[in-house]
Amino acid sequence: MGSSARLRRYMSDNGPLILDGGLATELEAQGIKLQGDPLWSARLLHTNPQAIRDAHHRFLLSGADVITTATYQASITGFINHMDVSSERARELLMSGVHLAKETVDRFVSDSRPTGQRWPLVAGSVGPYGAFLHNGSEYTGAYAEEMSVEELKVWHRPQMDCLAAAGADFIAFETIPSIKEAEALVELLREFPNSKAWLSFSCKDGKCISDGSTFTDAVQIANRSTQLVAVGVNCCSPALVEPLLDSARSLLSPDMSWVVYPNSGEEWDTEQGWLTSEKASASIPDLSRTWVKQGAALIGGCCRIAPAHIAELRHQLKGSSPASAV
Repeated sequence: MGSSARLRRYMSDNGPLILDGGLATELEAQGIKLQGDPLWSARLLHTNPQAIRDAHHRFLLSGADVITTATYQASITGFINHMDVSSERARELLMSGVHLAKETVDRFVSDSRPTGQRWPLVAGSVGPYGAFLHNGSEYTGAYAEEMSVEELKVWHRPQMDCLAAAGADFIAFETIPSIKEAEALVELLREFPNSKAWLSFSCKDGKCISDGSTFTDAVQIANRSTQLVAVGVNCCSPALVEPLLDSARSLLSPDMSWVVYPNSGEEWDTEQGWLTSEKASASIPDLSRTWVKQGAALIGGCCRIAPAHIAELRHQLKGSSPASAV
């Protein structure tokens, strides 16, 4: 059964799919230093692939139905510039993100022998161009003002090619801050007709994505694609999700669902790190039932969301612990 058909069967038979949480958050919890690295967790594809496998496995044990590859900040150019490897080796490293995730799923299935529909899927992460710039611009999208749609397609094409070739079940275009970049990704996806994807935006408030465009305009861009299975938001405060989805409720294509995976609600400060705020009191598990009523079919977490949070989310939505769910 193809990944798209499996997704639809999951959603029709068993409610929303549970995504994983913050991969880098979990790696850092294990003592791995990532802050300040322009490759972030993607460097570990070269230096410590076992740490990635272990983090993936902990999210699977917590109840995740989908795990996302350690390729958010990975790119051919980035690997060449920051690790002094050949373009061929850079391509191998990018593809290895999918291979590691798939190996971990195979191990999980072999060990736990899940019943029914619980056969986890792998989403190949494609971060925005701003992630490569390593300057926080994935939360502004300002770089897109100086780039054309074609230039953005040229940038993303090698990463997309690697993830598709490695056999990712889906491509996760995530934390996209710009309408123009969304247009580029929707156009680029057509070059890979056998791939399915979701498109998830970073947002500045309850109505707008990070570049100031309305979320309604962003959803209309997604509607141009027949290959997108979902559109939505990630790495924003949980409190913003309901108004964002509500703002575009009448625009969602019948063939698509919402994908939602906010962060903890804490705020990032480049000098002080993560800062607790009042927004952090709105937790993902507590709000998740509302998102399901709004049509969300893929729900998980982003930064600062650990396996324990995903286990709580699964219990909230599925009424079972991860152990009894497999």
